[in-house]
Amino acid sequence: MAHQEVQTTNQIKGKKKWWALATVLLTMFFSSMDQTVVSTAMPTIIGDLHGLHLYAWVFTAYMMASSVTIPIYGKLSDVFGRKPFYLFGLIMFGIGSAVSGQAHTMIELIMARAFQGIGAGAMMSMPRATIGDIFTPQERGKWMGVMMAVFGLSSIIGPALGGWITDTLSWRWVFYINLPFAILAIIGVSITLPKVRAEHQVKIDWIGSAILVVGLIPILLGFTWAGTKYDWGSPTELTLFIGGLIVLILFVLWERKAKDPLLAPSLFKNRIFSTSLILGILIGMTMFGTLIFLPVYVQGVIGLNAQSSGWVMSPMMLGFIVGCIVSGQVMSKTGRYKFLAIISGAVIVAGSILMNQMDIHTSWTSVAFNMVVIGLGIGSLMPLMNMVVQNAFPYKMMGTVNSTQQFVNSLGGVIASPIFGSILNKAFTQKFNETLPESLQQFKSKLAGVNPQALLTSEAQQAIAAQFNKFGNAGHQMYIQLMNAVKSSLTYGVQHLFMVGLVFAILSFIGTFFLPEVKLKGKEYYQSEVTSDTNQSLDRKSD
Repeated sequence: MAHQEVQTTNQIKGKKKWWALATVLLTMFFSSMDQTVVSTAMPTIIGDLHGLHLYAWVFTAYMMASSVTIPIYGKLSDVFGRKPFYLFGLIMFGIGSAVSGQAHTMIELIMARAFQGIGAGAMMSMPRATIGDIFTPQERGKWMGVMMAVFGLSSIIGPALGGWITDTLSWRWVFYINLPFAILAIIGVSITLPKVRAEHQVKIDWIGSAILVVGLIPILLGFTWAGTKYDWGSPTELTLFIGGLIVLILFVLWERKAKDPLLAPSLFKNRIFSTSLILGILIGMTMFGTLIFLPVYVQGVIGLNAQSSGWVMSPMMLGFIVGCIVSGQVMSKTGRYKFLAIISGAVIVAGSILMNQMDIHTSWTSVAFNMVVIGLGIGSLMPLMNMVVQNAFPYKMMGTVNSTQQFVNSLGGVIASPIFGSILNKAFTQKFNETLPESLQQFKSKLAGVNPQALLTSEAQQAIAAQFNKFGNAGHQMYIQLMNAVKSSLTYGVQHLFMVGLVFAILSFIGTFFLPEVKLKGKEYYQSEVTSDTNQSLDRKSD
């Protein structure tokens, strides 16, 4: 059978490439949708499994497992092919989904989500690399744009689907729904992706992989807990950050001596690579800061009810989808990207400026327009970053550079969440103390340390209202005063967030001017790689 043929590269040719593309888009769709579907179902899951104090770990376990494995998958797939790691990731993700659906305690669910995360690490890194296996750099632009648009579409569909499944079937089906998609993807990968045989013996850098994991875990934990469980300057946080940093320094020293390093330090000498990584962190912080906290503003300040909160980000994701598609088409037709990067960065700044003009009187129509603008900018720039890195390196290194970039982008989100969360909580507390009426000062101690976002849930508000209702009409008026103080303080906090987001947006825009431009390569790309590999093989034989 054709799919049993063994190749020396990951390149996919002929009619098979369209089936491989369909498999990539399917994988991107259901793996991206999983996060939003699960987020929608979490209140029901917590109520069923009684584990509110472990709530954050449902996402933390998944994020940590996926983040630390992304660079490892990328390097190994360059040597042994995408197929075995794609299949492994899909199987692990499927097992994790099935076990998550069977969970009877929060501990079981967290462990199952870690399994899912190990699979998700492959599913995050393999699709982008597989696009590179199918198309030349100049062709990739439009298809990378389509793939990122699929990500945006899944973010829109996910909340509605998650709510419908939870209400109609059971929260367990938000995990079971992954299984048919995973089975289809496994079949697609088995048929369309080639078996790859390494041309020469390769020594896997297992020690480097282990050092990297040991260094990343405490740093990821530090960012996850910072500003919530522990203060940023607490001994625990300092220990996690310093300890992780020391181990990562050891990782760099090891990689400089390793014969076949997991992540060659020489990669960072490439200006395109290093600039794109910095831009990736800045864009990730701008994007995730908006994604995480804009719904808080819309629900708490604009007054959109919690039932509709799943649709809050739809305008931004629609802008994201349009930006991805247009950006990809322009790159494929022109073969250029720098002017597009600068324009996209300018649009992100414009969107951030519009965000900073929002206050307690802003209408939902204005908010939606502002979200479309910033979505257009981010959607145009994100696929461009993938293209730039792929174009700057030899084809045989694509998995490594792709996965490194993907890891850094996800790290931007990990860093953004606690930083923005701390800013929101600090500003909220300051304003709340100033605006709370004297008659309600005794309630300040009861609300001390409470996450302001938690006060917006209908359950929390009903519980507070019930306490005030014991005092009759006077109690009801006091409750209204309290909630007004909460909302005005929340507005103040979110405005601080948008100001910080503007700083990251401006830095992203400035960074685009430092991005070197190399014309996107066409059909000669793979041919030059074959010639290079052949010459290297002859050199080894002559030695």
